[in-house]
This record gives sequence, C-alpha cells and structure tokens, in this order.
Amino acid sequence: MEKYNREDFEEVIVNIGRVAKVVKGGRRFRFTALVVIGDKNGHVGYGFGKAKEVPDAIKKAVDDAFKNIINVKIKGSTISHDIEVKFNSSRILLKPASEGTGIIAGGATRPVIELAGIKDILTKSLGSNNAGNVVRATIKALSMLK
Repeated sequence: MEKYNREDFEEVIVNIGRVAKVVKGGRRFRFTALVVIGDKNGHVGYGFGKAKEVPDAIKKAVDDAFKNIINVKIKGSTISHDIEVKFNSSRILLKPASEGTGIIAGGATRPVIELAGIKDILTKSLGSNNAGNVVRATIKALSMLK
C-alpha cells in the first residue's frame, strides 16, 4: 500500500445523514458522513464515517477514504472507453467526451469525477440515486477502465 501525502488531497462531503436509534427514553441521534477525496491527478477514494457529532463523522470518513484510494487511468482529459457498472441498484454510465465538453455529471457522481482529475466526460446515473451507491458505482467504474 502506497503512502499518500494528505496535503495533496482535496475532500468533498457528498452526504451527511442523521440516523436515529429508538430507545426507551426516546430517540438517540447519530450522524453519518460520505466523503470523497482526490488529488485531481488520477487518485480518488471514498469513505464512510459514523459518530455522535458531525465533525467526528467527517474525520472518520476522511480516514476511511485514505484506505480506499484507487488509481484512475486518464487518457488526455477524458477516459479511454465507455463503461457501464452496476452497484446494488445504482447503475452508472460513463462515456468519453471531446475536449472542451466539460464534466456532464450530476449528484454524487460529479465530485468523484472532478477529484479524479477528469476534465471532459459524459455520465448518466440510472436506477437508484442513493448517494453512497452512486459513489461506489462510479469508483468501481473508474477502477475498471483499461
């Protein structure tokens, strides 16, 4: 496992959720955080953290993200070929785009693509738009590029 310099990476908080555990005295709230990190140079990762407070959940998510970094093969400013990947009920379709197109992506896909360092790409999210599954599907697709 390579050691990454944390200063080179940017982080984007994709989703913060409040989850409740119902106990005899009422509800106990905790927070979940989904964070994507990347150096805009072909390295991207995601992490998921849970804690009683939001900042703690984010910190845990960032620590988790550094354990899940993948290498993305970028061809010029785009990707080399079309790819469609399914993760649970989320499907993601990634297509290479000509220079100057920009990032055509929405929702949870955009931060992953931006932090990977891809400048021109067409994406479509199909099926479930659950942020966690969309991020995982996108990262799985990027890791499968030849």
